[in-house]
Amino acid sequence: MTGAARPGPAELVAALPVAVLTLDPDGCIAQANAACEQLLNWSERAMRGQSFTAVLPGQQRRADDFAAFDAEVETARGLRLRVDIAGAELPDRPGWRVVTLHPAGPRGFDRPAAGARAAIGAAAMLAHEIKNPLSGIRGAAQLLGAGELTTLIVNEVDRIAGLIDRMQDFTDARALPIAAENIYPVLAHVRRVAAAGFARHVRWEERFDPSLPDAEVNRDALVQVLLNLVKNAAEALGPQADRRITLSTAYRHGMTVSAGPGRPRRALPIEIAVIDNGPGAPAEIADQLFDPFVSGRPEGQGLGLALVDKLVRDMGGLVRYAREGEPVVTVFRLLLPRAA
Repeated sequence: MTGAARPGPAELVAALPVAVLTLDPDGCIAQANAACEQLLNWSERAMRGQSFTAVLPGQQRRADDFAAFDAEVETARGLRLRVDIAGAELPDRPGWRVVTLHPAGPRGFDRPAAGARAAIGAAAMLAHEIKNPLSGIRGAAQLLGAGELTTLIVNEVDRIAGLIDRMQDFTDARALPIAAENIYPVLAHVRRVAAAGFARHVRWEERFDPSLPDAEVNRDALVQVLLNLVKNAAEALGPQADRRITLSTAYRHGMTVSAGPGRPRRALPIEIAVIDNGPGAPAEIADQLFDPFVSGRPEGQGLGLALVDKLVRDMGGLVRYAREGEPVVTVFRLLLPRAA
């Protein structure tokens, strides 16, 4: 509207749907938006002027940027929360900082989701009870001789057997062999495979940190994870005209995740992101994307992202889904440990 005053920074922060605290150079709370008031069950008026550590005892107050995933926090009033917390300096206000708090998902670092545990048991049972009869059905169909119906039976049996094979991946509880790995040859291999097949009509972009150190991963598992994410991105783009996938890397100082009760937090500074400009997952399933049998596509089986989550956790890392940026894009972000 012509002549209308633009909202100031304070008004923009107040309207954000994410919990935000603004800290002055002394580490005292200057502003808390409505989302923060609701999350902490504490009014801005009561928090204003108090030090950050007085409101959230035990939380770090540092001059540099920091972030922690799946952190357990407790307010001075005794409210316990599990959140993803991040802080950063304001570039145009020396000494001022903003801190954001996001409620963490239901899966801790060392706790697989209940759905994943159920899938492990289901996969083991189905593999035993179904695969042997399938082999008999396939053999009997082949004995009937060539024909359209015989081919249909064989193809459907092979399809079901393939699905069971994928489910069996969840039953493999063996520890993955981990080694120091330069992730860039892995990313180049994944891009070549994808560009030669399912993502050949996609425009590719790369935003790489050339100084990134080696990650502590299993190479084959990382290839499988990235191929799953890139294939998921290519399918999500659908028939839209501008089909774009971006691969990015970064080193995230201060990124940590809970390693379990009584254990020190684990640093996960190596970030790999698979970004696409598609519509993202339906809002009603966004929080369950990594659960088995949850899919945003009618033909989807809901196993690809569940396997991604399992493999990343087996490597000691974390995978997150987000819709962010302007214009909004879909981001699958891998956070991995650095090699010693």
